[in-house]
Amino acid sequence: MHTNNSNSVLKTDNLSIGYRKKSKAQIIASGINIEVNAGELVAVIGVNGAGKSTLLKTLSGITQSIDGQVFIDSNKLEKIEADKLSKHISLVLTEQMISKNLSVLELVALGRQPYTNWIGSLTKNDLKKIMHSIRSVNIEEIKNKKCHELSDGQFQKVLIARALAQDTSMIILDEPTTHLDLYHKAYVLKLLQKLSKETGKAILFASHEINLALQLCDKLVILKDDKALFGTPADLINDNALDDLFPENLIQFDKKTSSFKIK
Repeated sequence: MHTNNSNSVLKTDNLSIGYRKKSKAQIIASGINIEVNAGELVAVIGVNGAGKSTLLKTLSGITQSIDGQVFIDSNKLEKIEADKLSKHISLVLTEQMISKNLSVLELVALGRQPYTNWIGSLTKNDLKKIMHSIRSVNIEEIKNKKCHELSDGQFQKVLIARALAQDTSMIILDEPTTHLDLYHKAYVLKLLQKLSKETGKAILFASHEINLALQLCDKLVILKDDKALFGTPADLINDNALDDLFPENLIQFDKKTSSFKIK
């Protein structure tokens, strides 16, 4: 049953995710009940094949759910028209088809597309939001560079700036730290934490960086055994939700340090 929470940006009600093969549904995970509020940073974690990307695509309307409901800004996702959805959700996917011949400024400006007229004219307000987004992720010095000149870490910050410029209540990112070294993994996730607090936006991301997520996130979604466990890191640790996340004992969760260690 959906109940109204004024801070709720994204909520699911008994959601089942998967894919349809001909007329048959293949369920990856079911009974998913999560709620992401304004200003929260939430990570989706789980082993490969657990359904992290499928969950994000379902929550953002790319993939149809098998059962249950998704609510965005208290609206049923299925009732939001496709051209209106980009005013609710900013999406940063791992392998997005983006021309790297664009400058940083041009790419960030694409975030304003849902609001521009048919010829794409930018208003003073659009330009203000674009520059504010660029400053928020500290990329002013590279704003005129072409995207193909950037490092992976710099390019990820540009994608985050574009999502900010889109000015939605929800930002969803699929593995934003892929291809980054340890420092830049920590930098990007710390940046997301900072932005969630400063902007009040709800930020949800899938990640393999479980130790970092435990330190930085307000809540976690753990996908395992065809189910989703949801809660604060402290509650999930107390409930032993992380103890058997991996299939073998090579890597085990250490409650004393709240981190995974090689056995």
